[in-house]
Amino acid sequence: MKEEQKSIFRKIIERELTAEIIYENERVFAFKDIYPVAPVHILVIPKKQIKDLDELEIEDQHLLAEIFGVIQIIVKKQAILKRGYRVVLNTKEWGGQTVNHLHFHLLGGRKLTWPPG
Repeated sequence: MKEEQKSIFRKIIERELTAEIIYENERVFAFKDIYPVAPVHILVIPKKQIKDLDELEIEDQHLLAEIFGVIQIIVKKQAILKRGYRVVLNTKEWGGQTVNHLHFHLLGGRKLTWPPG
């Protein structure tokens, strides 16, 4: 992968940039968002380069299941399971996606409103 094509998340996975890592295994990576909108704001991403939801392939189904399993582990460790939390996936520019690497925002630690704000 050329240097200019690497997303900020790829650079974090490859340890070219630092992040506060919350969870990691061979396929999934989770770290604190540097611009949190809630007391708990963790990004959960696949290590596999997938640009967005529309680039998922049928063989990625197991990866999505694993990501949601990791989210379940994290909400217990972050003590937000009982009171509640939100998982957000933005896709493409109009959907609010700002980094071209599939990622889920795990938000909690305070009462969340809708619409977000």
